[in-house]
Amino acid sequence: MQPQRIISVVPSQTELLYDLGLDQAIVGITKFCIHPADKVKDKFKVGGTKTLHLDQIHDLKPDFILANKEENTREQIEELQRHYPVHVTDVNTVPDALAMIREVSELVGRGRKGEELAKQIEDTFYNFKSVAVFGPSVAYFIWRKPYMVAANQTFIHSMLELAGFQNAFGGLTRYPEVTESDLKTAQPDLIFLSSEPYPFSEKHTTELQEVCPSSKIVLVDGEIFSWYGSRLLKSAGYIRQLRQSLGLQ
Repeated sequence: MQPQRIISVVPSQTELLYDLGLDQAIVGITKFCIHPADKVKDKFKVGGTKTLHLDQIHDLKPDFILANKEENTREQIEELQRHYPVHVTDVNTVPDALAMIREVSELVGRGRKGEELAKQIEDTFYNFKSVAVFGPSVAYFIWRKPYMVAANQTFIHSMLELAGFQNAFGGLTRYPEVTESDLKTAQPDLIFLSSEPYPFSEKHTTELQEVCPSSKIVLVDGEIFSWYGSRLLKSAGYIRQLRQSLGLQ
């Protein structure tokens, strides 16, 4: 039976649910669920992804909760699983994301729409199959004080590879802290400063340029590289423009 009262506690998956046409069924989202802006503004917010207000979720009486292994806390999700059907996704690669889109779509009664969406995303990525694997090396920053980067076994790493970049910290896993010494040793060709979760801006480029004077520093859209739902439809076009701006084919 198709869910009638859905709560999504993952921003990129919230956007997916809206793109599947489930506007009326969504009763709760997190404060970080910002897309689509015109539709989420009036939805009830049940806290942050890692700080869910369980009492508010109980009040909403959901019949389906959509969560994620990385973005939500295990303790809170296990507590919710005692009361409601909770689907926990685990997305570390682009193929994982496409499989998630298809699976979630089936669970919410939008299987055909989800298949069309996944196929459309696959088609937009088709031209990237011929992108050189050994492209420029990139240090992808997600945090400051301490510096943290996206390494192997992350969705961001998979997106960087798809876009034809080498992860300068691909020998590490998950989201390690790195020091200025680590950066000097890695000497990445490029440094990507993500717009989220830390809001990097132009003022942060100077400090990193001093550490890696030969690296080109670029501000990038973190949603493009880390949101694994229907926002992937926008990824290919963004990556193509990014590569062109860097003088890459």
